Amino acid sequence: MKLRVQLQCKNLHDYLRELSPELLDRLYNHPATCLAVYRELPSLAKNYVMRMLFVAQPLPQAAVALWVKKDSQKDHDECVLVLTGLRLWHIQQLQGGLQGYILNPVFKDNVRTALLGGGQAWADEGSSLGPDRHARDIESLDRYAMERWEVILQFMVGSPSAVSQDLAQLLVQAGLMKSEAGEAPYITSAGFQFLLLDTASQLWYFTLQYLKTAQSRGMELVEILSFLFQLSFSTLGRDYSVEGMSESLLTFLQHLREFGLVFQRKRKSRRYYPTRLAITLAAGVTTSSSSSSSSSSSSSSLASTSGAGDAGFIVVETNYRIYAYTNSELQIALVALFSEMLYRFPNVVVAHLTRESVQQAIANGITAQQIIHFLRTRAHPVMLTQTTVLPSTITDQIRLWELERDRLQFTEGVLYNQFLSQADFEVLRDRAQGLGCLVWQDVAHRVMVVTPQGHSEVKRFWKRQRTHT
Repeated sequence: MKLRVQLQCKNLHDYLRELSPELLDRLYNHPATCLAVYRELPSLAKNYVMRMLFVAQPLPQAAVALWVKKDSQKDHDECVLVLTGLRLWHIQQLQGGLQGYILNPVFKDNVRTALLGGGQAWADEGSSLGPDRHARDIESLDRYAMERWEVILQFMVGSPSAVSQDLAQLLVQAGLMKSEAGEAPYITSAGFQFLLLDTASQLWYFTLQYLKTAQSRGMELVEILSFLFQLSFSTLGRDYSVEGMSESLLTFLQHLREFGLVFQRKRKSRRYYPTRLAITLAAGVTTSSSSSSSSSSSSSSLASTSGAGDAGFIVVETNYRIYAYTNSELQIALVALFSEMLYRFPNVVVAHLTRESVQQAIANGITAQQIIHFLRTRAHPVMLTQTTVLPSTITDQIRLWELERDRLQFTEGVLYNQFLSQADFEVLRDRAQGLGCLVWQDVAHRVMVVTPQGHSEVKRFWKRQRTHT
């Protein structure tokens, strides 16, 4: 059976812990980064940081352990793992041989600067450039952000969308799409799971995949990470200047523009506007329930602006008809991934679930469970009033179509037949078995199949055998 890919969304701290100690220490050289990391710490870990923010000497580990009650020791141990893993706490030897904790001095200084003020401005505001004749308000920025992001999602589901070659390659490298020689990229199982995420989680996952390739693109990882954290503290609707940016950051800014994270009227424009997507990006969209709820509210406000958040718009009938009450091109394209489109009207689309359409989706890596989950989570309010949201005949049949396809397993091989004698067949078959490359045999008809890797060795053996005879 085909291996199913499970999409894994890491949170901010999981990603940072994978960086080398050198990169992590360099990252803490900016107050915005330190404040963003502090913001996503567990509440107990935040308390620990604040208690040590103005302490110059290391504290004994035994003394720190007394900050919590005995029944909270597990929470204390988890906080210690987080703080040491992020290199926020350093272990230092005390007099008498005891071990102590001390706050990372660079992190400590920059958090104090972020909380108490001082230091250099995090970003150059566009006021130095004078008033912007083409200023954008918050509503237009939200609309622009979701339009740009939907272009990427529509490209993933096969709709004709203009995306750059770099972006298409990034989608393939991230495992969200697959590309074969001479064919257009198509969505994978991981890509379909990706489309089921909320907008904030999609952006965070996509950004992590981009950061993995940043250094291979010749970009400075610490520089672009610091810029991302700075964007998360920007003011929505305010413009900022590109003056003083390196070539690497200017290139990164153009990529953010393509993703919908910033608005820049022209590529050479001297100012840019961070969108809501950029401001909520580093806000820990997958760290905790509280942060995810805040990010989902932000993404829902964006979705409602663009008309993409059609929650509860699908009606499924027992005759395998699907009625999708939506005008969103993206949602229509999602339904078309596993069904045949029949009719389209101004506010509703009619599709039909068929054996061929479902098995084609399964061939592209989409599972039956993912199709059922999509239909159930987007069920129309009328469907939600029923005992079972989806008819059991529909869910059972989708699973049966998947099982029907998975009964067959395809293996590449080289066919050997037309042997002149049974002895010749058995000699070659035994040799293939000895090499471990025999896939299948039919003794009665003198037919066998070997793997492509073992074909050359079997062929050489057969030539030697015929020469000796």
